[in-house]
Amino acid sequence: MKNYIQRYPIGSFFVIAYLISWGSGLLVLGPKLFRGAAVPPTDGLLLFPILVVGVALTGIVLTGVRAGRNGVRELFSRMGRWKVGVRWYLLALLTPPILILIVLVVLRTLVSPVYSPNFFPLGLLFGLVPGFLEEIGWTGYAFPLMQVKQGALSAGIVLGLLWGFWHLPVVDSLGAASPHGVYWLPFVLAFVALVSAMRVLIAWVFSHTGSLLLAQLMHASSTGCLVILGPAGVSPAQEVLWYAIYALVLWGLVAVVAAVAGADLK
Repeated sequence: MKNYIQRYPIGSFFVIAYLISWGSGLLVLGPKLFRGAAVPPTDGLLLFPILVVGVALTGIVLTGVRAGRNGVRELFSRMGRWKVGVRWYLLALLTPPILILIVLVVLRTLVSPVYSPNFFPLGLLFGLVPGFLEEIGWTGYAFPLMQVKQGALSAGIVLGLLWGFWHLPVVDSLGAASPHGVYWLPFVLAFVALVSAMRVLIAWVFSHTGSLLLAQLMHASSTGCLVILGPAGVSPAQEVLWYAIYALVLWGLVAVVAAVAGADLK
């Protein structure tokens, strides 16, 4: 097993991460799905701790297998790299809420008042836990290895897609309109497009600063602000629309960053 991990360090990470995610999803949700019974959103939410902790532990364990205690210490030391420019903190923390508010205000003005931004401060908790734990695996372990092989921009896109589909067992529990019924597939695609773009932006911040802490903060801000600001009264179709438009806005920002920073995102 150790030799396999040493030989395939990236593949090993994603195999384990997906086994934990999709495997636990199959065990918890599978029986109801096979019976054709409805799956309450709470069932998906119960899986979140397993998925989040699983990714963090996978990153830590595989780092230990590959690089020993020194590697683990280096992994955690990147969480302590807080001495970076203030502008990077502002980018990491404020990019998600500013763009979400712009999208929702425009939709409220041009389409319907139902898109009025919500304000649910406790939603911050939904961002902090996955933000700080998941990034130990995604940015602390996987991204640096992928970056060496294919460059930061390509690595960010591929990691973003894998990150998005990793959510599949719980994705229908996300958002205010869950479950999404016939709009499940459009919502999944909009969600994956959204988080893939956000992953490239996280990769950009990390590539510039080397700070795992900033990656954690940006992830926490992104996830938390979706919960804090997301309109509460939308239908599944309306939620798909605003997620899709927000994804397009994020990809527009990614295009600007890539044009300025280049393939290495620096």
